[in-house]
Amino acid sequence: MNSQAVRDYLLDLQQRIVSALEGVDGNAFISDGWTREPGGRLEGDGLSRLIEGGAVFERGGVNFSHVKGRVLPPSATQHRPELAGAPFEAMGVSLVIHPQNPFVPTVHMNVRMFAALPAGAPAVTWFGGGMDLTPFYGYERDAQHFHRTCRSALDVQDAQLYPKFKTWCDDYFFLKHRNEPRGIGGIFFDDFAVPEGSGGFDAGFGLIRAVGDAFLGAYLPIVERRHGYAYGERERDFQSYRRGRYVEFNLVWDRGTLFGLQSGGRTESILMSMPPQVKWRYDWAPDPGTPEARLYTDFLRPRDWADETPTALWL
Repeated sequence: MNSQAVRDYLLDLQQRIVSALEGVDGNAFISDGWTREPGGRLEGDGLSRLIEGGAVFERGGVNFSHVKGRVLPPSATQHRPELAGAPFEAMGVSLVIHPQNPFVPTVHMNVRMFAALPAGAPAVTWFGGGMDLTPFYGYERDAQHFHRTCRSALDVQDAQLYPKFKTWCDDYFFLKHRNEPRGIGGIFFDDFAVPEGSGGFDAGFGLIRAVGDAFLGAYLPIVERRHGYAYGERERDFQSYRRGRYVEFNLVWDRGTLFGLQSGGRTESILMSMPPQVKWRYDWAPDPGTPEARLYTDFLRPRDWADETPTALWL
């Protein structure tokens, strides 16, 4: 297990993404480095990069963390009960971007590595990650571009991965209590294990590099296409309402949030993904035939976006 190579890649990825987003927004991200001293539940370090009130991005966080802990939390062992109680090492880059303009979708991306270090047994390393898109106003061209970029990135590794990881994403980012998807999906994988000494470490590491390196190409063209669109109070109000679904998923279902909180992680960094303005309404539904209603009828359902041709209405 070459954890230093993974760390070096993740820090470089974080900087590349932040630099590109700063170029679009015109404003700088702040940097907040932190360290956990040895002897506590966690030790390690991280770097949180954040923008708030930008010209394009209302709030965005691109976090790097690298920690070691004495005991794997329950959220990390639910599929591997034999590793319960083992020490662990975890590192990753996680980002969530909430744009100002309601016509620009929110995006999430995460790539990570975990290593369980059971006493008297070989280390078990696994990788996870993915990216998904959460539009407020749907455009088929955007969804198609996002999914095609994801598919191209994975095809370099294995052409069978995209269909599997797309379905995994649709299933994972689903609000069971609402019976609706969070957005239009993307790709997601978790618990991609490579036993130490099996030769699979390079494959797992290559997989998270493929996902991380594809992010800017998947998202920035959409931002550049939509951020100049005119919008008003109606669109911002709907954006705030739909952001409520994002909060619900992160706090109720997201394993990454649970892992961070259960392991004693840094709360400010964990909850950086929360949008700055959110609304909830009781039993509300959009009027039929409106752009808001079309988000539900046309976009918040699984579709084979990478193979679809956009219609003229949604270009």
